[in-house]
Amino acid sequence: MPRFMFAYHNHRMPDSPEEGKAMMEKWKQWLVDMGEAMIEPGNPLGMSKTVSAEGVEDNGGPNPLSGYSVVAAEDMDAALAMAKKCPHLSIGTIEIAELKSMPG
Repeated sequence: MPRFMFAYHNHRMPDSPEEGKAMMEKWKQWLVDMGEAMIEPGNPLGMSKTVSAEGVEDNGGPNPLSGYSVVAAEDMDAALAMAKKCPHLSIGTIEIAELKSMPG
């Protein structure tokens, strides 16, 4: 079955510790609801550095990643349907890309 990476981008952090705790509970339930489709729940990410031929930038780029997950889905439409139920959408966006196998 195809695998898809969900790349999470935060646009804001929870406004309070209570909102953060409520968000974590929603995440836990979403992970349970995903069942075997959740291949790798992933991790939150710290601020990244952007490397280019010109050098290194410390700002994480124009839309820094805040975390990732890997899911199994029949196709992109199925992966999109999974993402639309993710609690992350209340604070940011999710970029989805199919993981491709390298030959050899």
